[in-house]
Amino acid sequence: MTQGYTLSLAHINDTHSNFEPSRVQFNLNIGQHKLDVTSHSGGYARIGHHITKARQAAAQTDTPFIFLHGGDSFQGTLYFSHFKGKANAHLLNLLAPDAMVIGNHDIDEGNARLAEFAKQIDFPLLAGNMDLSQEDLNKPGCLRGLPNILDYDHQQKRAKYLLKPFHDKTLAIVGITLDQMKEIARPDPDTHFVDAIATTARTVEHLKNQGIKHIIVLSHLGLDQDKRLAAEVEGISLIVGGHTHTLQGDFRALGLSNLPYGEVINNTPIVHAGKYAEVVGLAEITFDAEGKVLSLTGGNYFMLDQHFILSANTAVDNQDYQAVRQQLSQHPNVLWDDADADIDGVIRDIYKPAIADMENKVLALVPKNLVHTRLPSKALPHGSEVAPWVSRSMFQEAKLVDPRVNFALHNAGGVRQSVAQGQLTLADVMGQLLPFELPLVKYEIQGQFLYQALESAINAATNNSVRGTGAGSFPYTYGLRYYYDGRRPLGERLFRLEMMQQDSQSLWYPVEPESLYVGVSTSYTAAGKEGYHPLLQARWQESMESLTLPQAFIRFLNRSPNLSDLLSQHVHYTSHSQRMG
Repeated sequence: MTQGYTLSLAHINDTHSNFEPSRVQFNLNIGQHKLDVTSHSGGYARIGHHITKARQAAAQTDTPFIFLHGGDSFQGTLYFSHFKGKANAHLLNLLAPDAMVIGNHDIDEGNARLAEFAKQIDFPLLAGNMDLSQEDLNKPGCLRGLPNILDYDHQQKRAKYLLKPFHDKTLAIVGITLDQMKEIARPDPDTHFVDAIATTARTVEHLKNQGIKHIIVLSHLGLDQDKRLAAEVEGISLIVGGHTHTLQGDFRALGLSNLPYGEVINNTPIVHAGKYAEVVGLAEITFDAEGKVLSLTGGNYFMLDQHFILSANTAVDNQDYQAVRQQLSQHPNVLWDDADADIDGVIRDIYKPAIADMENKVLALVPKNLVHTRLPSKALPHGSEVAPWVSRSMFQEAKLVDPRVNFALHNAGGVRQSVAQGQLTLADVMGQLLPFELPLVKYEIQGQFLYQALESAINAATNNSVRGTGAGSFPYTYGLRYYYDGRRPLGERLFRLEMMQQDSQSLWYPVEPESLYVGVSTSYTAAGKEGYHPLLQARWQESMESLTLPQAFIRFLNRSPNLSDLLSQHVHYTSHSQRMG
């Protein structure tokens, strides 16, 4: 009879096609110095090395080993833009996960793209609350019936699940994804998503009735929803999550977050592993015979370049460099750049050559770091420093096509990262900053619906009296200036809205509820996703098929490769959590 049931776990999530090491920045204190450290971490070859090492170590002690992906493999870099999932499938097969849950960005381009990926991979894709029972079997790119997709069992009203031998027991892995998928992604209309928590509860109860007590939920719900899931569903042994790009662990010494790794809610530990393949999560977990976790050790590990760049307000020297190296070497969650040579060779020889030219095409010189944050904060009271430039490019390029355009409106989630000082390349824009090739859509709409759309999107982004879909819905504009106070009653929070006079940036006039205005947004936002449903009240909508979001930004930079202008602030936001008076 086994006393302790130990599992060796490796996990990643939200890798977003970052096959090569990703740029990371730390802030270290060395004596009286504050030093900025720029390095690169992770990537598939380095992750592959550490997965192999962990797998071998587990085999030596006869410990079961499981490697899980918490979803969102797609999008994010030129590797996806160019190869459309083929490279993702190839490289994930080399990493050999036991399972991956479907994330929202994995179905961004509809069912057909995901089906193509599913046919190419050697492991199961889990989405136990994705109901394919009504999907048209005759359409091209159908997901229904693919043998490695564990979806929703419509007849039994529960998730299909994966079973693994586990010591003298059986371990179940249940994959659960966002039930708001139609709001934030683009699944086919005949594909539906069932309530995540209710599905999990029914599935866990079924497993318990089968005598299976060791149950892992592989989730793409985000940390807050994972906590809710753990609180409301009894008997989940462990949640391995993704979606919110949450870096768990104490990284204060690197100037980063300090969140508990394996935070326990209602006896269920929850683990997340950041974003962009920057870290790998490695844990040793011991369960009792009833499936409850007795101990969990491990964490998320950065896998850093041997060389890094230092900068500070004062001159830095070799002594500083050595001190930083020593501090990084002593950090318990820093590993170095050991890499799997085979995976490295596949990336270098098969996939890298096709995108190298784009990496060398410089579009602009960026005079200072521009920070992208989805929501305004104390540090950035007007929000993102990048999204307004994207909105301006949409406005100006659309106005060249149709001079009637009055404003641009874009959601924060359509911009994917900050822009570093220095050269901005075609690869940076197409692969990382604006990876979604969404057509722009122009539309004519009454002012009253603009008031409603902006308030609704902000409420959704901040969960202000509504259940939102995440901070990605927060609106950024150009030519349209708004004032929002989250402490006011619902329907009155957007208390001032102004339109810009002929691109002057200084002359503004009030938006009249009954007047008509012509705007430009992406096809995603114009479709009413994520709180933008009042845009569906437009008098007309017309797709600008020849002008996509990244194309607008690239053309804008080609005309004026200068991001040093001072943009007038279009976003004036007061949070509902601030005190009145």
